[in-house]
Amino acid sequence: MDKTLSVTDGSVRLGDIVAIARDAGAAIMKIYTGDEADWATKAKSDASPLTAADLTANALICERLGALSPAFPIMSEENKQLDFEARAGWSYYWCVDPLDGTKEFIKRNGEFTVNIASDAGSEEPMKVATYTEADSGLTLVCSRSHMDDRTKVFVAGYKDAATASMGSSLKFMLIAQGKAHVYPRLAPTMEWDTAASQVVVEEAGGTVVREDTGKPVGYNKRDLLNPFFIARGNVQE
Repeated sequence: MDKTLSVTDGSVRLGDIVAIARDAGAAIMKIYTGDEADWATKAKSDASPLTAADLTANALICERLGALSPAFPIMSEENKQLDFEARAGWSYYWCVDPLDGTKEFIKRNGEFTVNIASDAGSEEPMKVATYTEADSGLTLVCSRSHMDDRTKVFVAGYKDAATASMGSSLKFMLIAQGKAHVYPRLAPTMEWDTAASQVVVEEAGGTVVREDTGKPVGYNKRDLLNPFFIARGNVQE
């Protein structure tokens, strides 16, 4: 039996969401393995890239999520964002990045994902690593595109730390699988970049907290820009 997301007026089967994500991934891969001339790459208003794969996956995901019962609002990177006043009353909503890692897609390095945030237990539970901040030889995973001086200083604060670089939300998965201990993100991200991955890390026993306050990263804020954050495994005092 599929696990469900319990809500006040019904339930959504986790298996349905997995199927949507896989189908979106298949649509992306069909474009990825095809002719680059068909990618229709262009720059968005913030200068980030947009491809036919982003739009195709977004259309598929939004259509399929919209057909589920009960139906929830959808916040997707590729949709027009509503004002906070229109979002403030949402009890539940889908937070979607149809193709996280478009830059990596364009580089053809395989480091991109489909992110659909749904808070529920994993079909195959993962477990984060347990450690202390004073341990030697911890693995810190860093963004391939945002290894700036501040992040280098953060990494240097650990004893004999090893580092791994990876694109998109795959960095969170290394934390959730216990293959890495800490992921500092001291550069801008948006809510749809992290929502699904934060659920996975937390379900695996880890945390994703604000770098400035140590409190969990929150969502559906007035400003959809995330604070700097740190994803961690099961850190002990």
